[in-house]
Amino acid sequence: QVQLVESGGGLVQAGGSLRLSCVASGRTLSLYSMGWFRQALGKEREFVATITKSGSSTVYADSVKGRFTISRDNAKNTVYLQMNSLKPEDTAVYYCAAVLGTIRIGKDEYDYWGQGTQVTVAS
Repeated sequence: QVQLVESGGGLVQAGGSLRLSCVASGRTLSLYSMGWFRQALGKEREFVATITKSGSSTVYADSVKGRFTISRDNAKNTVYLQMNSLKPEDTAVYYCAAVLGTIRIGKDEYDYWGQGTQVTVAS
């Protein structure tokens, strides 16, 4: 079992940057592939990015590719999402999630979820 806590959300102007963090406790984070998802008001939770256990490979949603970067520091049990060139449509609650083994992109495939952190991008 792993517990996840996100932080780093806030209000930012369009074009700005923000870095989200997800700190894990419980089992060693290196056992898990990690993902970031987001959910805007009135919308379904959607995939943002995922990273392999070692950090050797990543996958991004088309909507964020080239702007967002997922990374991890297993020694600190932490996963990051660096968000650059933010757009108003990036406004959402951002969640980190963990799954044992290989990377996944489907929200139903993840076993553990954080409580989320709000990101608001002003136009």
